Amino acid sequence: MGGLRNTVRQELVARQLDEQISARFPVGRRLRVLDVGPGQGTQALRLARAGHLVTGLEADPAMAAALREALAAEPEGIRERVTLTEGDGRETGRHFGPGSFDVVLCHGVLMYVPEPDPMLAGLARVLAPGGLLSLLVRNADALAMRPALQGDWQAALAALSGGGTGYTNRLGVTARADRRAALTATLNGIGAPLHAWYGVRVFTDTAPDGDGAVSGEVPEELLAAEELAGRTDPYRSVAALLHLCGVRD
Repeated sequence: MGGLRNTVRQELVARQLDEQISARFPVGRRLRVLDVGPGQGTQALRLARAGHLVTGLEADPAMAAALREALAAEPEGIRERVTLTEGDGRETGRHFGPGSFDVVLCHGVLMYVPEPDPMLAGLARVLAPGGLLSLLVRNADALAMRPALQGDWQAALAALSGGGTGYTNRLGVTARADRRAALTATLNGIGAPLHAWYGVRVFTDTAPDGDGAVSGEVPEELLAAEELAGRTDPYRSVAALLHLCGVRD
């Protein structure tokens, strides 16, 4: 989970999420946050360190173990703010009541869910009125960009001519991308209309895996360029990932 690509992703999402939170909630308010599929816990732990109460809902036992290990290294006060529940993000209603959270994160999860709409409806249900739903998805409108920039013209042509949303990620796992227009319609339909959206990894999606980069080693100019491109048309439309923020009615 290290390397330049992940560092850029996590840093940009953190900045964008903080922007949305600070614009929507009073400074100093302790928010109730649900992180669906927190993985190694980068965003969950960051928000807990900021004073928020975070619940992680993780279906993968290996990822849950990784998060517990990361949490064990935190001071007691931060550990007390994090609750880990093992469960599927498609079954939030089994674990939480309506309006239980002020912020719900679902980052890098929808690409592994064949039918995302029921899951999104469940996430909206556990959001309090005025709550923020943060989604990070693979951009189906830019599936040809990565193979083309890597010189894989056969894959680029397939993505351009196929018009589908399926793809194979770098781990060799078959996954599914989302189109912004379709997700916008879904968010409207579940009562959490789109409030803002960003592109993530406009310029660095083809960086090699395992380059060992960490946050302090990534040039600020690179992050600044990615951050600006991620909020500027037409660049954000061809980003590898889309960060969509809906607000509960």
